[in-house]
Amino acid sequence: MLRKAGLGMITGDNPKNEGLTPFKCAEGADLFYNPCTMTTNDKTKSVKLGAVITGSARGIGAAIARKLAASGYGVSINYVSGEEKARRLVEEIEASGGRAFAHHADAGDYEQVKSLVEETSRRYGGIRIVVNNAGFSQHTTIDQMSVDDWNRAIAVNLSGAFYTVKAALPYMRELDWARIISICSLRAMTGSNHGAHYAAAKSGLIGLTKSLALELAPTITANAISPGYTNTDMNAAALAKNGDAIRAMIPAGRVAEPEEIAALAAFLASEEAGYITGETINANGGIYMR
Repeated sequence: MLRKAGLGMITGDNPKNEGLTPFKCAEGADLFYNPCTMTTNDKTKSVKLGAVITGSARGIGAAIARKLAASGYGVSINYVSGEEKARRLVEEIEASGGRAFAHHADAGDYEQVKSLVEETSRRYGGIRIVVNNAGFSQHTTIDQMSVDDWNRAIAVNLSGAFYTVKAALPYMRELDWARIISICSLRAMTGSNHGAHYAAAKSGLIGLTKSLALELAPTITANAISPGYTNTDMNAAALAKNGDAIRAMIPAGRVAEPEEIAALAAFLASEEAGYITGETINANGGIYMR
């Protein structure tokens, strides 16, 4: 059997695996992969390949990277300004037996995102998972917001997801299954009186998710997660100032931990989640219900 692949050929008729280099995958089986020609044998259905995670040096993205790495995926630790945090996270994952690398890329720049995707595939023999997590948030009103502010929010929060999916699709289409997960926001559901550009971009992610689900079915699913208040750097100032009032509004009585959002993302990234697509799942402690 011979199947066309993104930058090579996936072949199952090479019983001796001639010219291919074996390495151990998470399940303990051999995956034969030639890093020069980017070719593998036909064991790709169960092999944990690469996971591209934008904005993954801290917060929810870092928690997702840890979770996917622990399950066997090779993960990209993507950063813009947090190089030291990215490096430490890579060291942490590798010390736990996982596979990770740090890569600088601005999610709002297609060429940089394409480089991130290509390097992830080169290192790990393909891409099965895309997590669109990169975000740009800013407290400002329409009166105060500049055109550059608006464009930056749309570029990072919405266009960045399109860029990542577009660059990764040639690799994902060659697999038996693949997953796209986009991290949305409570503000996509409620709107915002201090960040219309952020709310608009995150709302756009919901439409993009539904469209990807329709276009890429049945082998590639696309879902979004809409977290509520979460214990991350992005929410640190708000929680420090108004934490008691915020928690009082949440039926669960607390904010989420990044690991809770990561657990949901890991399920949506699994083979078992193949019948869920086009959905936006709220993980907000009950502060918003629909």
